[in-house]
Amino acid sequence: MLSISQTREGLSLQVLVQPRSSRNQIVGEFEGALKVKLTAPPVEGEANQALLAFLAQRLKLAKNQLRLTRGESSRHKIVEIKGIGKEQLLSRLGLQ
Repeated sequence: MLSISQTREGLSLQVLVQPRSSRNQIVGEFEGALKVKLTAPPVEGEANQALLAFLAQRLKLAKNQLRLTRGESSRHKIVEIKGIGKEQLLSRLGLQ
């Protein structure tokens, strides 16, 4: 089960990133986190920016509605998402 929690700002989602993949894709749930493969390398925040852009596109949200709150230099990250409910989030990620 994905670890999604409600915050004052919106939703908090745990994400596990696998950089330098052959394509950007959501793999599914892995140990409570959303596993995402990205083509970007883990250099100078490129993977972080790619993650936020990919999730914004997938969730049909503006990029400024997503913010990395933890894990800037780690594969394990927490992303805060504004303007969407939990059910919509799961549906748009294709996990429902």
